[in-house]
Amino acid sequence: MSKLLVWYGELTTRRSLLERGALFLIPGMLWLVFFIVLPGLVLVGVSLATRGSYGQLEWQFTLESYKRLAGFSLFGWTADYLTILWRSVVVAFFTTLISVILSYPLCFFIAARPARSRYLWLTLVIIPFWTNMVIRTYAWFLILAPELPFARLAAYFGFIAEGAPLYPNAFAVYIGMVSMFLPFVALPLYASVERLDWTLVEAANDLYAGRTRVFTQAILPQTLPGLSVGIVLTFVPAMGMFVVPDLLGGAKYMLVGNLIQQQFGTSRDWPFGAAVSMALMVLTMISLQLYRRRSKEIAYV
Repeated sequence: MSKLLVWYGELTTRRSLLERGALFLIPGMLWLVFFIVLPGLVLVGVSLATRGSYGQLEWQFTLESYKRLAGFSLFGWTADYLTILWRSVVVAFFTTLISVILSYPLCFFIAARPARSRYLWLTLVIIPFWTNMVIRTYAWFLILAPELPFARLAAYFGFIAEGAPLYPNAFAVYIGMVSMFLPFVALPLYASVERLDWTLVEAANDLYAGRTRVFTQAILPQTLPGLSVGIVLTFVPAMGMFVVPDLLGGAKYMLVGNLIQQQFGTSRDWPFGAAVSMALMVLTMISLQLYRRRSKEIAYV
């Protein structure tokens, strides 16, 4: 006979609780299986397939796509694809870092506004989401054009040639990337800043802590939950971004997202594109795991 249990005032059994829990878990598990696990397995299978003469898939399993990604080919070894992968990690890292640095003063500024005007400032932060990403990227063509003051000022100091625009180059890519992802950091970070316990900050000041120590010991631990969400929401999509580097960086500044788009688009080399996608996922997971460990260390300091 099943042992009777009391669950929130309801008389039930262990088996009934397990069945009820399974009913709640099954929809979520099915969602994960159909939209994450199965597409991932298909991607692995395609990455091991062979490209036919006309771009079709041939199910002759091989590791040639991964060898090509590692730089090995009929003409010897080259680091071109590895450089693209490393450049993508660097761009995603600095995009996230710059967004975090800009988000902290922005969030404290908004939190210090009167309650009636805070929502107006938050709306200004959210407004870029109302416009398509491609249109926002094209807007930077106008802002960085040679006729506008930014390009003229750069030409005056000798950074660019007279009459040249401020693109395509790495500078334009970083500006475009930060403008795209700044709200992804600012919004979750603001939620933590708004609930900040200022008595801890005052206590740190009373104990003669410097500004750096006040931030690292009293402010950063309290804002770490929102900061962690913002970093993940920024770093992961920044790793695979291809619109901004393609338009503002040109062919001179290719990232892994551009490489994947090229393989599934014009080149029709689906096995190699799938292999690059797998490499991107592995790099993203490794980076997030490293950040997870580092954030735990900061939380316990």
